[in-house]
Amino acid sequence: MNNMKSVRNNALYIFLLMILVAFLVSTLLRNNQSLPVVDIGRVAQLVNEGRVERITVSGQDLTIEMTDDSVVQSRKEDAGSIFETLRNLGVSEEKLGAGPDQIEIVVKAPSMWVSLAPLLISIVPVLLLAGFFIFLMRQAQGAGNQAFSFGKSKARVFTGDKPTVTFADVAGADESKQELQEVVEFLKEPQKFASLGARIPKGVLLVGPPGTGKTLMAKAISGEAGVPFFSISGSEFVEMFVGVGASRVRDLFEQAKRNSPCIIFIDEIDAVGRQRGAGLGGSHDEREQTLNQILVEMDGFDTDTNVILIAATNRPDILDPALLRPGRFDRQVVMDRPDMKGREQILKVHVRGKPLEPAVDLETIARGTPGFVGADLENLVNEGAILAARRNKRAIGMPELQEAVERVIAGPERRSRIISLKEKEIIAFHEAGHALVRRMLPKCDPVHKISIVSRGMALGYTMALPENDRVLVSKTKFEQDLSAMLGGRMAEQLIFGDVTNGAVDDLDKVTKLARAMVTQYGMSPKMGPMVFGQRHEMIFLGRDIGEQRNYSEQVAREIDKEVDRIVTEAYDRAKDILTRYQDLLRAISKRLMEVETLDAAEFEAFFTGLPGIPPRKLGPADTPGSPSPSRGNAPAPDRPSTTPSPRPAPA
Repeated sequence: MNNMKSVRNNALYIFLLMILVAFLVSTLLRNNQSLPVVDIGRVAQLVNEGRVERITVSGQDLTIEMTDDSVVQSRKEDAGSIFETLRNLGVSEEKLGAGPDQIEIVVKAPSMWVSLAPLLISIVPVLLLAGFFIFLMRQAQGAGNQAFSFGKSKARVFTGDKPTVTFADVAGADESKQELQEVVEFLKEPQKFASLGARIPKGVLLVGPPGTGKTLMAKAISGEAGVPFFSISGSEFVEMFVGVGASRVRDLFEQAKRNSPCIIFIDEIDAVGRQRGAGLGGSHDEREQTLNQILVEMDGFDTDTNVILIAATNRPDILDPALLRPGRFDRQVVMDRPDMKGREQILKVHVRGKPLEPAVDLETIARGTPGFVGADLENLVNEGAILAARRNKRAIGMPELQEAVERVIAGPERRSRIISLKEKEIIAFHEAGHALVRRMLPKCDPVHKISIVSRGMALGYTMALPENDRVLVSKTKFEQDLSAMLGGRMAEQLIFGDVTNGAVDDLDKVTKLARAMVTQYGMSPKMGPMVFGQRHEMIFLGRDIGEQRNYSEQVAREIDKEVDRIVTEAYDRAKDILTRYQDLLRAISKRLMEVETLDAAEFEAFFTGLPGIPPRKLGPADTPGSPSPSRGNAPAPDRPSTTPSPRPAPA
């Protein structure tokens, strides 16, 4: 197919080149005719006067060479020969006969170009203009290179006879694969369901956070069923021309029906599937016309076409209700973040074909990466391979994978950044404050690494890793996490008697979490189990633009007081811990100044033998150089926490 397109394109260019050459030739011929022109009667007179040496005849055109070496042109109008024409004009016979004064007459066959020159001069400009217009139209169509194909679908087609992705390539989503196995069975054996009167879902909506493998799952369904797979993004439907989106939808579904059984996959369907009537252009913009056509086509599916529509989105809340009703997208399959077992399975998929050292323990890597999705883990393995190649190793080792986790989370190390000794000391106490408060509060996630080495935009970081995957967070844990986040600022104030702007991220997250505890989670005894405020979202923007207060100014003051109380209590709790264990704070900071990085085992050694502090059992992910969790200061049920170091003050 591509070869045929190339041949057609080359033929067009050759044709345009030939027209251009013909035009140039005709122009040159016309320019050659710019000699002086005399009347045929004057030519006869010159002949009689003996001033003509040679006459060259080409059709009706005459070229007269004079005895003085000048050249003129003329043209005879009659159809007779040049001899008859000159005799009729009074030229003597001795000039035309065999006498010594006879002039030389040469008769040449007229050139093809000469005969075609007038025609070419008239039509070539028109042909050039038409060719140039066609060229511009082809270029405007992009990769398809098809003139006037605005309404054609740009879906990429995979035949399905040689599947590249199957369910074996999708890990960490066993429940989702089980849900979609019915779709595969229907495409393989539709009579099995038809005999029982069952109707297969017309549409399947894959829902989940970015990077969880929604697109990969759709390709796996096609690979398992062995049917054609039409893939297109939601943004490819709508362009600047009115009606293009609806036309492309019709063309896509027509192609699918001709190739049934097959699968249509629309990625990021929220680009055209957002709720109607919410845009700036009212209810008749191009996007909504495209959505209306999708709804019509889904309703128009015949029961025997065996065409299944699969769509993916990470914003199901903004989709139009008409799109989600039964009979269109009958089934929603959630692609959630994988648990520890799922992460290990995903890692096994991504390390296929890559040489690994025997000491590599994927279970430890999976345990140290809670909250990671499939895309994160794929990037982790790739970064590990790059690090191994950089170190001239023949296999990927555990140190490379462990460092890759930190690179994915916080970026590469920046040891070349110049930091003064005083600032380095402040960073060390800041990070030690975070770690010490977190260690002394039982509900906080255990500390796994402390570093004052700059990574990315952070000057240092304290990482905490949950012992198990968590989906629920208690009020007590929120309160203790607030204290841990404020520990860095409290350490600066306690040791130096002053604070820096290094806690700006901590304070932002503390404020948001404390307010959420009061207004969203119902964790304030005074305000009670209520939700305060209603979020407003502009659907066509896809984000919150404000919050409507459904409460009075007096209630707002009470909310502010409760937020202030929660933050103050957390700050005092951090102050109490750091004041009580100030010597331990100084010891940890001094060690950080010496080695720059402390792992879980080295950090836990500071608490060995201290009365009243129970020892913490180290897990497999707590070994020296173990992987560290992701960024994000605020505790989250599905992500570990990282407390960043101070950042430089803005200029």
